[in-house]
Amino acid sequence: MRAIILSAFTHTRFSALNIEIPRLENKRLFLPPGLLKTLSREAFRRIAFYMRENHLGLLAAALNDSESSENEKLVLKTMLKNAEVAARGELALCQDTGTASIYGWKDNSVVTGYDDEEELSAGAVLAYNENNLRASMVAASSFFDEYNTGDNLPVQCHIAACPDSAGGPVYRFLFVAKGGGSSNKTAYFSMTKALLEEKAFGVFLEEKIRLLGTAACPPYRLALVAGGQSPEYNLEVLKLATSEILDYAPAFVPGENRDESRSRGWIRRDRYWEDRIMEIGRRTGLGAQFGGKHLLLDVRVIRLPRHAASFPVSIGVSCSAHRNMLGYVDAAGVYLENLVEQPPVWLKERGISALSLQSGASGGATPGGTASDGAIPGGGTSCGRTYGGPAVIDLNRPMREILAGLGRFKTGDRMLLSGKLIVARDAAHLNWHTLLSGGKELPSYIFEHPIYYAGPSAAPPGKISGSIGPTTAQRMDPYAGELMSLGASLITLSKGNRSPAWTAACKKYGGFYLGAIGGAAALPAEENILSQKIIDYPELGMEAVRLIEVRDFPVFMVVDNRGNDLYEQL
Repeated sequence: MRAIILSAFTHTRFSALNIEIPRLENKRLFLPPGLLKTLSREAFRRIAFYMRENHLGLLAAALNDSESSENEKLVLKTMLKNAEVAARGELALCQDTGTASIYGWKDNSVVTGYDDEEELSAGAVLAYNENNLRASMVAASSFFDEYNTGDNLPVQCHIAACPDSAGGPVYRFLFVAKGGGSSNKTAYFSMTKALLEEKAFGVFLEEKIRLLGTAACPPYRLALVAGGQSPEYNLEVLKLATSEILDYAPAFVPGENRDESRSRGWIRRDRYWEDRIMEIGRRTGLGAQFGGKHLLLDVRVIRLPRHAASFPVSIGVSCSAHRNMLGYVDAAGVYLENLVEQPPVWLKERGISALSLQSGASGGATPGGTASDGAIPGGGTSCGRTYGGPAVIDLNRPMREILAGLGRFKTGDRMLLSGKLIVARDAAHLNWHTLLSGGKELPSYIFEHPIYYAGPSAAPPGKISGSIGPTTAQRMDPYAGELMSLGASLITLSKGNRSPAWTAACKKYGGFYLGAIGGAAALPAEENILSQKIIDYPELGMEAVRLIEVRDFPVFMVVDNRGNDLYEQL
């Protein structure tokens, strides 16, 4: 694996950090205290706000694809505009700034003399605290009781010892910030040799790729790892494969013999199955969240050796934010991978001129349509096809009027919301369930306003809100009948598909589920949020219940009050 990882560093562009250079003495590289902390601090700051070059390019290419649906184009343009807003360094690309993971490959002649993991973790804490990044990590005070650690600790850290590099000792790093939504899409399967047949493997992939859904903010960068000496190793390779660091694994060559295969190493790429999976992703029709062909941006298929009695297979994704970055330390200094700090300039320099990022990516308000009359100026939208502009839904009307207005829309229709929303997610829903279990009444706000499932980052100075994007809807699905039967939670906003139970409850009680664009959390904080305040459960931190007011907030009809589900139709 080391040779593959070294190739990734060889093919990456880096810039030096202006900090103390390590000392090389008797062919040993001595790293002063504080160096690793500074490196980690800067890496996690950058990946919160800036995208990798090739990832930005893939998003732009998908937008410029003439076969992209209109709904996909809106989502992709929103993501590129979001990258522009985030690159100002105030509002993170995504509100879920992720579990901080650090992989290190430390040459034998690199000397620190301190606890590397402690230094790297300290740098991550500084990055999260100083840049209003969300603290998402919770720890246990008993098996069932938890508390937010407040600083996003602990960091997941892996340091491997390596022989010295040919040009002198080097300490190499991969920094990853992975959100809970994309992590939750990791799937592991203990299979057998029976899967090692083309037709059987194709059927397996058709089923598993469709089950990915849209909850983890596509378009995805997907990895599949087949084989491995153990389940644990299989999953470790999967995590690395989603970060691009194994891209230079040698691909299979048709007709290679045993000796040729062994000479090329134990970790191999299969480009044939990468192409097959891309085609499966296109055929799902799910697209970049609301219908189309771009469920996947790219695919990596890695084949490993295996025990004869086992065939482990895992599938995982990196979401549209794709926050990964390389760094290294050698005798010449400290270096971090170049990320895109000016997205519009970077795109223009590469001839990507079809974008108009200076105009509002959210689609802008189209006056004339309201929930009270159900008007859709110029027509409407349905299943990825757009006709005219979106209607504007007035959320400040009584709930019964909002429900009546939404009843005139079809699944796939696009609209803009203006007015008040409740922001709440997992912890608040559990508290409401506890109230009902104890024979107590629900708070009035849950009946009066639509509920947006989100957990925003802290607001930077001078901003109304921190980055705020939708969380995965399905986590709230167990509360469907309990809440809707009481007339609560009849309009919800979030991302991804919902369970059959939620769809059935919408049909039974007259509810609606609206899909917000996932993976673009800086843009709504900048353009759509007019006010916010905590109104309940302040002790829950980022999961406290908030009342916000939005203007022209873009959403899609996903589940209507007749039980129609956009994703089932797609």
